[in-house]
Amino acid sequence: MKTNFKLRVFSILVLLFAFAGTINAQVVYKVDSKYDADIKVYVASSKYDADLVVYEVSSKYDADKDGLWFFCDSKYDAKKKVYFVDSKYDADLIIFFADSKYDAGWVNNSKQHLLK
Repeated sequence: MKTNFKLRVFSILVLLFAFAGTINAQVVYKVDSKYDADIKVYVASSKYDADLVVYEVSSKYDADKDGLWFFCDSKYDAKKKVYFVDSKYDADLIIFFADSKYDAGWVNNSKQHLLK
C-alpha cells in the first residue's frame, strides 16, 4: 500500500516538473550586452522576413506556446537571455512582433533549437 502511494506521489511530482518546464519555455530577459546573451535577435518589419512571430504576453503563465514571450525583470527567472541587434546579419534569430497572440509561432522551424 505504501509503495503505491509513493509511486503516485512520484508520478505527480514528475508531471508537475514537466509542466513547470513548459511554462517558462518562452520567458526571456533582455540583456544590454551581446556577450551576456544566449541569442542575438533582430526585429523584422514584416512577418514574412521573420523566423518567429512573437506576441508579448503580460504573464509568464501565458507564455506557454512558441512565440508567446514574457519579458521578465530578472535574468535568473528567464529561460533565455536575448540581445537585440541592429542588423539581421548579426542575428541568430529574426522575429516579428505581432498584434495578436494567434499569429505567434514559427515561420522557420529550423531555428526552434535556439529556444530549447
